[in-house]
Amino acid sequence: MRIPPASDALVERALAESGTTGCVAIVEDRHLANLRWADNTLTTNGRVHERTLTVVALDGEGHDASAGAVTRTVRSLDEVADLVHAAEDVARRCGPEESARDLPPGESTTDFSEPAPESGIEVFAGLTGDLGGLLDDARADRMALYGYAEHTLTTTYLGTSAGTRHRHVQPSGFLSMTAKGPGGSASTWTGRSTLDFADVDLNEVDVDLRRKLAWSRRRVDVSPGRYPAILPPTAVADLTVYAYWEMGGLAAHEGRTVFADPRGGTLVGRQVLDPRLTLRSDPHDPRRPCSDVVATAASNPLLSVFDNGLTAPAVTWVDQGRLAALVQTRYSAGLTGLPVTPGVDNLLLDVDGATGGLDDLVARTDRGLLLTSLWYIREVDPQQMLLTGLTRDGVFVVEDGEVVGAATNFRFNESPVGCLSRVEDAGATVPTFGREWVEYFPRTAMPPLRVADFHFSTVSDAQ
Repeated sequence: MRIPPASDALVERALAESGTTGCVAIVEDRHLANLRWADNTLTTNGRVHERTLTVVALDGEGHDASAGAVTRTVRSLDEVADLVHAAEDVARRCGPEESARDLPPGESTTDFSEPAPESGIEVFAGLTGDLGGLLDDARADRMALYGYAEHTLTTTYLGTSAGTRHRHVQPSGFLSMTAKGPGGSASTWTGRSTLDFADVDLNEVDVDLRRKLAWSRRRVDVSPGRYPAILPPTAVADLTVYAYWEMGGLAAHEGRTVFADPRGGTLVGRQVLDPRLTLRSDPHDPRRPCSDVVATAASNPLLSVFDNGLTAPAVTWVDQGRLAALVQTRYSAGLTGLPVTPGVDNLLLDVDGATGGLDDLVARTDRGLLLTSLWYIREVDPQQMLLTGLTRDGVFVVEDGEVVGAATNFRFNESPVGCLSRVEDAGATVPTFGREWVEYFPRTAMPPLRVADFHFSTVSDAQ
C-alpha cells in the first residue's frame, strides 16, 4: 500500500519544480464527518477526506506579471511536476494581471510539517444519545424531524517562493433541523453553529422547534407591506455577510457599490449604519477564529493571488455606524489611497448597550413580525445593495410582547445597509448559523435585531 506524501512535502516539491518568477503552493487537507436523519429516522453517517494541491505560477516581474492557477487531487510527489507545468502554461498564456505585485516576504511557522488533524463520527458522541430520544418523542407526537449535522477540520498549508510557510487548522460545524407538524400542516427550522459540538444542546433545539410549531396552529392574516421585523441572528448574518462581500475598496472607488461617494471616492469616514453598530473581523476572536494570513487560489474583487502570505489582522469595518475600512488588496489600496486591509474569514456585529436574546426582543415589541430565516437571496440593484429573497419556515405575529400566531411566508425587498440603519432594538451578539450562506461563510457572530419598516413585498407559498 502506497503511503501518501505529507502535505508540507507537496508544497515544497511544487516550489522546487517551479520555473517561473514566482510560485504559490496551497494544500487543503479536509476531514469531514456528517450525520443525517429524515422522517424521525437516522439515515446516513459518513466520513470524507479530501486533499487538493493548488499551484499558482507567477510569470514576470512586478506589475508586469501574469498568474496561472491549477488545482488537482495529488496522490504522489511524482504528480506534482505536471501540475506545476500546467499552471505555468496558463500563466504564460495570460496577459499581465492588474493586481500584480511581488509576493510579500514571509516567514516559516514552526508547525508547518505537522500532519492535518482528523474529524470523525466521534465528534457527535454528545449528540447521538439525545437525538435518539428526540426522534422517538417526535414519532409519538406525530411530528417529523429532518436534520443534518456536519463537522469539518480543514488544514491549509501555504508556501510561497518569497519564503512564506504557513499552516492553519480551521474547525467548523453546524446543525440544521426542520420539524413538520402532523400531516405536514406546518414546518419550521432552527440551526446552530459550533466549533466542536460540545456547546450544542439538542433539548434546547427541540424546545425551539416545538414552540414554533405550536405558534403555527393559529393563522393570522397579514397583508404584504412594511412592518417592524424581528430578525433572529441567522437572518442578520445572511444580510450582513452579503454587505461584507460588497465592501470591496476598488468597486466602491469606481462608483459601483453603495459604499461609493456620489462625488467621487468612497464613503470611508462617513455614517452608513445605525451609530450603535460596530462591524469587525478578528482572526483571533475565540468564538469563531480563522486564519490571519491571506491564502487564495484565485484573484477576485476582494483578493489577489499576489497577496498570498500577507498578514490579515483584525479590522473594524464599521465603527459606531461610520464606515472605517473597506476590503483592500495591495493593488486596490494603491488606487484608493486607503490602508491595505485584507479580507478576514469571520464577521462580528456588536450593538452598543444591547442585552438579552431573541425572546427578550419579542417581549419588548408591541407589534411586529418575527422571522425564522431567509433564503434564496439575490441582488436586484448593486448600487443600492437592494436584495430580494424569501422568508422560510415561519413568520410569526407578535402583539403586546407575545407571539399570537403565524402569518404566511413573504418575499422581501431590502437593503442590508438600509436594515442596519433602521435598528429599533437589539439583543446580545452570539455565534451564529447563517442559513443561506453557511456553506460559503460559516464564521459569524450576530445579534437579534428589530428593524423598522422591513419591506415584505408579496406573499410567498414557500414553506
